[in-house]
Amino acid sequence: MLTPCLFLKALHKDHRMHTLYDSETFTVTHMLANAQSQNMSPEAASGPGNTALSDVKTDQYPQGVPMLARHGFEIVDKRSGKEVYLDGSWAELFQQHIVAWQVNMPTQEEVEDTLSQYAELAQNPVLVH
Repeated sequence: MLTPCLFLKALHKDHRMHTLYDSETFTVTHMLANAQSQNMSPEAASGPGNTALSDVKTDQYPQGVPMLARHGFEIVDKRSGKEVYLDGSWAELFQQHIVAWQVNMPTQEEVEDTLSQYAELAQNPVLVH
């Protein structure tokens, strides 16, 4: 049984930020930058290759021009006081870890080991959180 809350969705009114993991050493937050729209739910937007509809409408796209749903993950290493933001292919790779963790519940040590690898990319000091 994991002590920290794993895959716990934070209660935010706009559903653009979800706290996925919080322990004494790491915090992981899923951020939906432009995926939240009236035409797409946050859950649908977080999958790879999904598109949202923009507010721009054309003759070809009367519902709105499709746009790739952007999302990313912020990993904060509380020990070093640094954070890394993963987007694009890094976010897709990290999301594959999350899906695997949801299928086969990992131990806290396995989660922390994986987060430690990503935390090596951290260059930005955490200023406000």
